[in-house]
Amino acid sequence: MSSTQASDASEPEEAPVRPPVRPARGPGPMGGAGMPVEKSKNFGPSARRLVGTLRPELGRIVGVVILSILSVVFTVLGPRLLGEGTNLIFEGSISKNLPEGATKQQIIDGLRAQGDDTMADLLSGMQLTPGQGIDFGALSTVLFWVLALYCLSSVFGWLQALVLNVVTQHTVYRLRDDVESKINRLPLSYFDRMPRGELLSRVTNDIDNISQTLQQTLSQLLTSLLTVVGVLVMMFIVSPLLAVISLVTIPLTIVITATIAKRSQPLFVAQWKHTGELNAQIEEAFTGHALVKVFGRQHEVSEVFSDKNEELYRASFGAQFVSGIIMPSMMFVGNLVYVVIAVVGGLQVASGSMRIGDVQAFIQYSRQFTQPLTQLGSMANLLQSGVASAERVFELMDAPEQSPDPADPVEPEKTDGRLVFDHVSFSYTSDRPLITDLTLDVEPGHTVAIVGPTGAGKTTLVNLIMRFYELDSGRITLDGVDIAAMTRDALRSRMGMVLQDTWLFGGTIRENIAYGRPDATEDEIVEAATATYVDRFVRTLPDGYDTVLDDDASNVSAGEKQLLTIARAFLARPSVLILDEATSSVDTRTEVLVQKAMTALRSDRTSFVIAHRLSTIRDADLILVMEQGAIVEKGTHQQLLDAEGAYARLYEAQFAGPVSEDL
Repeated sequence: MSSTQASDASEPEEAPVRPPVRPARGPGPMGGAGMPVEKSKNFGPSARRLVGTLRPELGRIVGVVILSILSVVFTVLGPRLLGEGTNLIFEGSISKNLPEGATKQQIIDGLRAQGDDTMADLLSGMQLTPGQGIDFGALSTVLFWVLALYCLSSVFGWLQALVLNVVTQHTVYRLRDDVESKINRLPLSYFDRMPRGELLSRVTNDIDNISQTLQQTLSQLLTSLLTVVGVLVMMFIVSPLLAVISLVTIPLTIVITATIAKRSQPLFVAQWKHTGELNAQIEEAFTGHALVKVFGRQHEVSEVFSDKNEELYRASFGAQFVSGIIMPSMMFVGNLVYVVIAVVGGLQVASGSMRIGDVQAFIQYSRQFTQPLTQLGSMANLLQSGVASAERVFELMDAPEQSPDPADPVEPEKTDGRLVFDHVSFSYTSDRPLITDLTLDVEPGHTVAIVGPTGAGKTTLVNLIMRFYELDSGRITLDGVDIAAMTRDALRSRMGMVLQDTWLFGGTIRENIAYGRPDATEDEIVEAATATYVDRFVRTLPDGYDTVLDDDASNVSAGEKQLLTIARAFLARPSVLILDEATSSVDTRTEVLVQKAMTALRSDRTSFVIAHRLSTIRDADLILVMEQGAIVEKGTHQQLLDAEGAYARLYEAQFAGPVSEDL
């Protein structure tokens, strides 16, 4: 496509006949980093589809699972070995104080004979060597293996995080690439219905939220589930009784998490609703900051901001407070279970049913058991947020696409720029026809001006030439070839467009001029700039053609912006040129330069000029007067004035002096 179609998504003039546009939901004051306002509509199917996006990374995902299993296995074996170390220390200390040479059974029998059954029961559960102290050799071996296990667990955990990060970023990269490709396949009518801020939010904030959700939930979900399973197995190995007691935390966790999440979700909805409203108010006030000051409305704006800020504060405080109860509640449950395990475990040690190191290991396992359950509960809001964002992205991905290019495209043998409208009909909505049975033959090299009131169909006519919309009936031919039989790229490469709303990107002046022909030489760029009166003001800039324009091109005037877009079109060398009200936003003096530049641009090209200033189209070869989608008059400037019809009325209304209603 030629560079001059920089505003492919420009709104057609007939805005009133389009489907209603939904209000935009832009990012909040903090950049939209939080979860979306709405909950997911179909959590299950959307979550499965989101997981399906990971399918190309199946090999790496298997690696992540294996690494996670190894990391968790080494982690859960650690407390068991530490318990053995505790047993060596405790039982070695007891053994040192027992008479050397006596057997364990003899000592126990002696204690029972003395009536000390409690101590006898305690010693019966220990592995004792009377007269010997702590076996530091065995203790060193145990501590070495504990250190090795935790080191291996950390290494495998780090590798798991690394591979998972690769999986997530590759998935999000593909998703962004798919969204970008999808946007290029969407018809212009989609952008008419979708507010620009809403589309940008889906492409940026929602995909970032998906990335964050995948990164956190996949890692925590996998690790938490494996940890729960691994710890539960070890708990039953150590003490089935204490394991059953610990399982009480599962239903308690589910009930507490579900209850709190149910109460916190509406508060989060309110929080992000008020965040959006506050953001909209700030954007509105800052955009019209000058007008706010001119009309002295600073106080009112400040009051509105304070009210919105107060609403956001209350909603945010409630949401964060309620959701923040989850962790303390789970810790409270964990502490209760900890107390029960300590008491029951102590009784079992005293009875000789368990060794003290096993109780210590079980207490560690109880901590490891409740922590992943708490993490699983805290992931509920994050997962809901990510799936909601995924739904919004999937809605974009599922939007109907424009009709595909023909399988066997045809291109004109010559590029004279002859355009023929053959009984063309078009409407934005089926119930409101706009252009009906339009027939027009435009000779090569001629300049055709299109005038008429707002909503007459002027911009729609040129949008049909560019195939931004498909015809309802009839056809348009370019140099004898139906434009529907050409690829869109081939068609638009032969056309250039200069719009009323100038579009320049952040880059140098040279890059902006060469946007449509990146391979243009320096001489060609300067030639285009000179022909369109750009060179004269660029030479006055300190950096000349290397002057960097910011995103809004605020370092050049409105007229200079327009001249730059004309130079861009000049360099693209289109065979058909479309000028859509290109001089409406410049002053009279600059308009003279723009007119001269456009005259040079239109030379030897078929040109369509949409204009409200009738003074700018007097020299057109043909003037079309449109009303309600139909051509009601056509001819030269003088012919139409002599006809004293619609054009003459427009001309008189524009140039006749104002008449007082009192006269």
